[in-house]
Amino acid sequence: MESVRSIALGLWVRTGSRDESPAQAGLSHFLEHLLFKGTDRFSSREIDETFDSIGAEVNAGTGKETTSVYSRFLDRHLELAFDVMSDMVLRPTYPDIDSEREVVIEEIAMYEDEPQDKVHDVLSTAIFGDHPLGRPIIGRAEVVSSVPVPQIAAYHDDRYVGGNLVLAGAGNVDHDRLVELASRQLDCPAGPGAAGPAEPAPSAIDPRLCFHSKETEQYHLCLGGPGVARGDERRFALRVLDTILGGSTSSRLFQEVREKRGLAYAVYSYSSQFVDGGQTGIYVGTRPDNVAEATAVIGEELRRIAADGVTGEELERARENVKGRTTLSMESTLARMNRLGSALLMDVPLLTLDEVLAAIDAVTLEDVGALATELYDPAKLSAAGVGPSEDAFRSALEPVNAALAAA
Repeated sequence: MESVRSIALGLWVRTGSRDESPAQAGLSHFLEHLLFKGTDRFSSREIDETFDSIGAEVNAGTGKETTSVYSRFLDRHLELAFDVMSDMVLRPTYPDIDSEREVVIEEIAMYEDEPQDKVHDVLSTAIFGDHPLGRPIIGRAEVVSSVPVPQIAAYHDDRYVGGNLVLAGAGNVDHDRLVELASRQLDCPAGPGAAGPAEPAPSAIDPRLCFHSKETEQYHLCLGGPGVARGDERRFALRVLDTILGGSTSSRLFQEVREKRGLAYAVYSYSSQFVDGGQTGIYVGTRPDNVAEATAVIGEELRRIAADGVTGEELERARENVKGRTTLSMESTLARMNRLGSALLMDVPLLTLDEVLAAIDAVTLEDVGALATELYDPAKLSAAGVGPSEDAFRSALEPVNAALAAA
């Protein structure tokens, strides 16, 4: 991207929360934190001061299937940033681990106090049950508080190896120079490591209801079910369908629940893709006296879109919306780097922008209607809630799925 003076650089590792056993729940996320605590060459403070001294942004993220460490900095600082990042990712020494245990435990506690975030993990549990995809990425405090350093080191050494790593860069970066730096500094074991999911995604899922009791001002509700995999060609149709259903301000759910009736501030739909499956979700947060009506409206919209599909006008508007958001995101070095890293790491074909736009343009009414019928039939969806009363939650679900509410 010759028009910019910066580089976004990321090291991606094919491991995440779904690769953990129950006794390891949260180890991938905890390890991500520990990568910043120091190496033989750089202390935690020196890492912070190095990136601060060049005005760089540096961060990391853990998902269900990936872990990444990434930075954005001026192009002239590539060698320094690469040197520190590669040492952090490949050669952590785990000093000051007890203080970081407390930091992560505080993060877990903070997350538990955010019901609008918590409910999404409750939904994953409702959909996937005891499968690793049903566990929260953030992990469990009892694991973080007690896991010994040798176990953490073994987990790192098994997974942070050549066959599990992708280096991605975007911006004003020279490819040959990046390859040279990688060949000189990424001296990690070349083996395949523990790549790929430890346990296949469930092939058949019955709807379930999960409720987390908590004194809150609002009820936080989610409906959802299985989705499509990362490499599924229907992922383009799902992006269009998601935009129509609840992914934009002109979407059906936003208009019906918020704009017309004022039943919620936040209502939206979303989807997640995994290497061998996926998940859909619909969220609404609303006060106790509105929860029944808001849920009934969502149920009616789901039945309508599953039975009748969408209109040509909705399809055209959604396709242009997705194309616009996709193109605008490509003006960000960080977005381009993320796209490169995740696609290569998960063996998804890396399409050009024009190929992506053509795939979105090719989505038809029939494609969207078939997905709506398959993915959003209320009788097939699991339900999750966070709020004061499970009885009130179940009662509100009756217009959507009476059998699930009574289960």
